[in-house]
Amino acid sequence: MHISSSNPYDWLQKSLETIHRANWYRQVKTVNSLPGALIELEGRKLVNFASNDYLGLAGDERLVTAATEAIQKYGTGSTGSRLLSGHRELHHHLESAIANWKNTAAALVFSSGYLANLGTISALVGHKDLILSDQYNHSSLKNGAKLSNAEVISYSHCDMADLREKLHQNRNQYRRCLIITDTVFSMDGDICPLPQLLSVAQEFNCMTLVDEAHAMGVLGDSGAGCVEYFNCNNYPLIQVGTLSKALGSLGGYVAGSRELIDFLKNRAATWIYTTGLSPGDTAAAVKAVEIIRQEPARIKQLWQNINYLLRELPSGKILPSQSSIICLGLNSPQAALHQSEILQQAGIFAPAIRPPTVPTSRIRLSVMATHTREHLAQLVEAFPN
Repeated sequence: MHISSSNPYDWLQKSLETIHRANWYRQVKTVNSLPGALIELEGRKLVNFASNDYLGLAGDERLVTAATEAIQKYGTGSTGSRLLSGHRELHHHLESAIANWKNTAAALVFSSGYLANLGTISALVGHKDLILSDQYNHSSLKNGAKLSNAEVISYSHCDMADLREKLHQNRNQYRRCLIITDTVFSMDGDICPLPQLLSVAQEFNCMTLVDEAHAMGVLGDSGAGCVEYFNCNNYPLIQVGTLSKALGSLGGYVAGSRELIDFLKNRAATWIYTTGLSPGDTAAAVKAVEIIRQEPARIKQLWQNINYLLRELPSGKILPSQSSIICLGLNSPQAALHQSEILQQAGIFAPAIRPPTVPTSRIRLSVMATHTREHLAQLVEAFPN
């Protein structure tokens, strides 16, 4: 057998050249300040519309203090998996707080939201089972489905008729079925029709997993998310989410029945074989849940800001949104990069989102409760007409 003598890594440079030609190339931008509505980005002061810190808690002194005190007491790392040396009383406090907020029997904290989806989906279904997945689902949901080895069928975005038809055609061929969806779609800002989806799930005897990453702290009277917003707490749901957005920390969670959580402790590989969430991150998240529940004015202010922008921005330019994510649709990656640069010259940091992350290019705006009316007006003034 002939083996080429060329460098086996030569393909990397060719692949990068292809990424550059498509205007898909990405690189990091360095933030040199506390997170917030105003940031210092590579030496410039900019109004920040690129953050998922929807309630402005990531730089809150109370979270900083809680994290610092936890580090002083427990150290910087958990040192092992939760089943070995990594469990702390802080983890129990956080899981109880999340379960109480989400109105579920129990909750389980993972080291990231991505790991929560990978571990939960791959534990619940296998090669004899079926997954129905919204076509616009987050990467973590899609990769969790792949990892499970279940049969995966995508249904058209938020299209309940298509979901029902695909279940009608396929459900009886499989042992178990799991429907997976984001509740707020991270690159569009729209909301899944949860009551209708749950009705379909009941009709076809399906489990349902919803990712509340961009809904928690934003939707619902207490900010508990889309399940609360639609008053669907009485349905047997699997709720996944993150601590890294509105909660201003790091980590993920699953909330649901006690049986579900006990099962995941014994079968979710990304929980069993991963070091427990660090004490600082855990304590910060505990404090964030406490603040959000005690200070509902934060969510009200966030929605005042969202509604202001939805009124003032040219409606023909933006994609439909029902959340704190507002997007300007554009025709090409190059147009998105150009528009992002124009906004940055006007003092606005709003990133270009391009394929393959999304099917079509756009500017993605994340609204925060801590944006002032002056910040919002500056964006409106700089926005393309």
